[in-house]
Amino acid sequence: MSGPLSHVRVLDLSRIMAGPWCGQILADLGADVIKVERLGAGDDTRRWGPPFLRDRDGNATREAGYYLSVNRGKRSVELDLKSEEGRAAVRALAAESDILLENFKTGTLDRMGLGYDDLAKVNPRLIYCSVTGFGLTGPQAGDAAYDFMIQGMGGLMSVTGGPDGEPGGGPQKVGVPIIDIMTGMYTAIGALAALANRDQTGKGDHIDLAMLDVSVAMLANQAMNYLVSGQKPVRRGNRHPNIQPQNVYPVADGYIVLAVGNDGQFRKFCEVIGLPALADDPAYATNAARVENLDALDTLLIEALAARTIAEWCEAFAAAGVPSGPINTVDRVFEEPQVQHRRMLRDIPHPLSGTVKQVVSPLNFRNAPLSFDKAPPLLGQHTQEVLEALGLGEMQA
Repeated sequence: MSGPLSHVRVLDLSRIMAGPWCGQILADLGADVIKVERLGAGDDTRRWGPPFLRDRDGNATREAGYYLSVNRGKRSVELDLKSEEGRAAVRALAAESDILLENFKTGTLDRMGLGYDDLAKVNPRLIYCSVTGFGLTGPQAGDAAYDFMIQGMGGLMSVTGGPDGEPGGGPQKVGVPIIDIMTGMYTAIGALAALANRDQTGKGDHIDLAMLDVSVAMLANQAMNYLVSGQKPVRRGNRHPNIQPQNVYPVADGYIVLAVGNDGQFRKFCEVIGLPALADDPAYATNAARVENLDALDTLLIEALAARTIAEWCEAFAAAGVPSGPINTVDRVFEEPQVQHRRMLRDIPHPLSGTVKQVVSPLNFRNAPLSFDKAPPLLGQHTQEVLEALGLGEMQA
């Protein structure tokens, strides 16, 4: 195996998105990730379709696109955790693992004898990551959660979408399960930090990750804008709350994203659009002035930008060092020359379809290169080999 975590084993008891996303990150980095799934049912996301992967004959399989997006590089083991044999297998796996991922409701694994205190006795070096909606403590610790509701509760939807009163205005969720994804990212960071600490102390740890906490942490500049000013942020559509001009602007054949980041870039931008005097106008010369006078500025920019096409503006702005770009549909993302050059889309061998396309990790290591050769596993595909390696080949999981 290759990758910087090729010496690490991960026991992934999680399902849906947040925990599995962390597991996929660790698998991409080279870890041996053993995904434990419910006997006969598997991860919920296996059924979250259509679309479903098609086999070599063009028939739909039971492998949903959602599942395929988050389980690359793992080995699948079917276990019945309600049975003593299934729980014994988890203990045996935990004894030989470095990291454990779980996103059961708070207290569920404790009642099974598979909580942190139980498994730390089996393996004191185990890093046990509990991923829940609200955390292991607090008045909502036992409640279930999904990404959509947390986007609302955590404030993200209050700053996402068009302004109230405008056509199409009102709260909007992000188009991907961003809280799940970021919770998985934070879990991976926490697990790797605990690994580094274990190298110094010899001890494992228990990491408590809550989706709501992550959502609050993600408010970033919007939270600080409120804490500094006392004014609650509002939905601004595509307008940036602090830096201007940054917005989606209509051009001759569609729309362009403009992301001017500083006064120097603004001066270059004004030259490209044929309005160089704007950069010296006190109403627009500084970012603070542009934020204060954005409505008037936008009127001027909309008129100027209408003169040329997306491709023409992108080429001109790129030559001047002004950040801009098209609004690609997902299919066009994979046609971008830069995306193709970076090989973000790969074909990986799959037992049913021959190959399956995967959007791979953006991490690139010179000395420990990543490999992408293990497709998301079929349900229970590796049960026998994993249990036999534990000396449990005869058990009925």
